[in-house]
Order: sequence, then C-alpha cells, then structure tokens
Amino acid sequence: MVPAEIRVSAVVLTDGDGRVLLVRKRGTSALFNPGGKPEPGESPAECAVREVFEELGVELDPGSLIPLGRLRAPAANEAGAVVIADVFQAPEPLSRLPRPRAEIVEAVFVDPAHPKPNWAPLFVEQILPRMG
Repeated sequence: MVPAEIRVSAVVLTDGDGRVLLVRKRGTSALFNPGGKPEPGESPAECAVREVFEELGVELDPGSLIPLGRLRAPAANEAGAVVIADVFQAPEPLSRLPRPRAEIVEAVFVDPAHPKPNWAPLFVEQILPRMG
C-alpha cells in the first residue's frame, strides 16, 4: 500500500543565537517547523507566509524567503503518512519568541545541535542537514 502524502509548506525561523523555532499543534506531541497545507491556487511561498502569520503572528515577505527545496519524510503526527514539504528559510532572525495562535499550543526555540526524540522527522532528517 502506498503511504498517504501530505503536501505542506514549512518555514525555518531562527533567533539571533541560531536556535530554530519549532511548534506543536493541540493534541499532538511532535515539534515541527511552522507551516501547513496550501489553499487552492496558493503558491508554496504564499502558503508559508499565510500559515506562519496565522500560527504565530509573524509577518514574512514571500519574495524574501530562501527556498531549501521540496523535501519528504515520515509525517510526525499521522502514522504511515509521508509529508512532502516545500521548505523555506526566513532571511532575518526573530527578535523574540512569538506567541502561539490558532491550533498551535507551543512555540519554542531549540538548539539544532542537540536533537530530541519528539522533533519531527522532516526537521531532523531533511532540514537539519541542510542548515550547514
């Protein structure tokens, strides 16, 4: 059986110390990069900007996002599914920890040098190695 594919856009947001912002949805345990599923007719960058604003109140310019590629990994919160993510890096570090909104209940800055078991496979297996 072919695993279900979940299409999303995700954004790597960092702070001035190089820590990465991860979020957690209500009712789940995995921490993952902010982002979500595109709406009809929305480009991956437009989706990324809309989702980050809805989830965290952070405004980004779609033209300034740095594409990191279309990456795939096991889905963190849906057993047997695969996430296919258009991943972007925000060009500027955040000056503060954003307050979670919408379905997001936790937002934390994490040290990418010390992965934890509850970090999403997309972040650990695909994004971290591309962060240099």
